[in-house]
Amino acid sequence: MTTASRLTARRGLAAAAVLAAAGCALATAIPAQATATPAQIATSRANGVAYLRTLQGADGGYAGSGLSNEWAFSAFAAAGTAAADITPGGDTTKNARLVYRNQLAAPTWPSANPVVTDYERGILNSYAAGIDPARVGPGRNLVADAVSYWQTAEPGYYGSSANFNGTVFALLALGGARTQAGAQRVPQPLLDLSVAAVRANQHTDGGWNYSKAAGDPTALGQPGDIDMTGAAMASLCAAGVPNTDPAVVAAKTFLKNNFNPLNGAFKAMYGINTDSNGWAVSGLNACGINPQGPDFNPSASSKTPVDFLIAQQFNPGGGFRYQPTDTSPSAYASVDGLRAVAGGGFTAAPPTPVTAGEPRWAATTAFTPGTAARLALVVDDGTGKPRACAVTITPTGTTATLGDVLDAAAGATPSGCVGAVTPASGSGAVTSLNGVANAGTSSWKLSVDGGAATAAARSAAINLGDTVSLRYGS
Repeated sequence: MTTASRLTARRGLAAAAVLAAAGCALATAIPAQATATPAQIATSRANGVAYLRTLQGADGGYAGSGLSNEWAFSAFAAAGTAAADITPGGDTTKNARLVYRNQLAAPTWPSANPVVTDYERGILNSYAAGIDPARVGPGRNLVADAVSYWQTAEPGYYGSSANFNGTVFALLALGGARTQAGAQRVPQPLLDLSVAAVRANQHTDGGWNYSKAAGDPTALGQPGDIDMTGAAMASLCAAGVPNTDPAVVAAKTFLKNNFNPLNGAFKAMYGINTDSNGWAVSGLNACGINPQGPDFNPSASSKTPVDFLIAQQFNPGGGFRYQPTDTSPSAYASVDGLRAVAGGGFTAAPPTPVTAGEPRWAATTAFTPGTAARLALVVDDGTGKPRACAVTITPTGTTATLGDVLDAAAGATPSGCVGAVTPASGSGAVTSLNGVANAGTSSWKLSVDGGAATAAARSAAINLGDTVSLRYGS
C-alpha cells in the first residue's frame, strides 16, 4: 500500500471507511528522567494550536471533500481550545463549530455512498467540537447513523467485518462520545460484543491491523501495525476495559517491543513518522498509560515517544513534519502530533468556549413536526445477544413516545431489531417483546441515554437524539 493510500484509509476514515477518553495529563505525570518537560509540552501545545488555526478556511470550515482537516477538532479539544472560539479573522458568525455543525446537518453529507467510518469520524469530531453527535440537527443523529451499520450476522461488528477498523472506530465513538451530562449513551452489553470482536482480532504479537484477522491463524500471526494498535487499545479502554486487562497489557508490550529509545520513535510499517507515533501515544493516553513512563523511558539518555513528536515540530510555526527528513509541515501529522502531545486519545470532551454567549454544547433539543428523524435503538432480551438498529420516525409533535418508536421499528436498519410487541397499540406497559414475556420479577425496562431503567410503557416520552434501550430482566 502506498503512503497516500494508507493515509486515505487511516487519516480520513472517509474514503476507506475515529476515544477514547482524553488521556492522563502529561504535565503532571512525568517521571524525573523524562526528557520532554512540562514546559516543553506546554510550548508544543500552544504552538500546535496556533498552527492548526491557520488551517481554517475563509468560510470558517475545516471539513471538506476527501482528506480534510476536521480531525483538528479532536486535537483542539485535547489542547483545551474550544471549536466555537476558532474564527477566521475574528468573525464569530463563521466560528468552526457552527460551520462544522451545518456541514454535518446537511442532507448531502457525507456522500451519496457513505460508509460507517464517515459517521464514526463525525461522532468523534463533533463531540470534541462541542456538538452533541446525536442532536446535530432535526434530521441528523450520528449515533443512530453509525448504529445502522450493526452486523446482525456478526454481532459486535459495524460495517463490513473485513474492514476491521470500522468496528474499532465504532467502539471508540460509541464508548467515548458521551452525553452532555457525561453518561455512556449505549448499554454496556452492546459495547461488550464489540470488545469481544476487538479481542478476537488481536494478533499473536499483541498488535492489530486494519483488516479482520479473527479465526484466521495465518492473519493473527502476521505483524501488527503501530497505528491500528494505538486505536484498538484505545477502543477497549473507551468501552471500560482497564489498562491491567491482558489485551491492553499485550498491546503495550507490542508497542514497547517496537520502540526505539534512541530517537523515541515506533518502528512503523512505512518508516518512523509523526502520525504513527501520534496514534500510538493517543492509544496509551486513552488507557491512562504514561508514554513517558518506564516502559518508554528506560534510562536517563532515552528519548520518549513525546520527545520524538516535539522534535518533529517546526517552531515557532507549530506544524509537525510527517517524517524527520521533511522540510514542511503536514496537516495530518500536525493534528496527530498535537493531540498526542496534549494528552488526548481519539476524541476529548469539549472545553467551555471563552467567546461570550457560546455554550459548551450545541444541540437541537426537540423534534420538528413532520421532519423525519433517526433514533438509535438497542433491544436486549437478557440472553447476552442484544440487537441494535436505527429507527426512523416522523413525529407529529416536538416529542414522541416509545410506542412511536416501536411502531416504526418494522422498517429499522438493520431489520429484525423489533418483532411482535404486546400491546401492539395504545399507551400501556410493554408486556412482551420479540416473544419474551414479562414473568415473575423479570420484565421489560426502558433506559434513555444511559439513564435509570424504568418500566417500559408505550407512553414513555422520547426526545430528539435519545438512545433508546429496552432490556428484559429483574
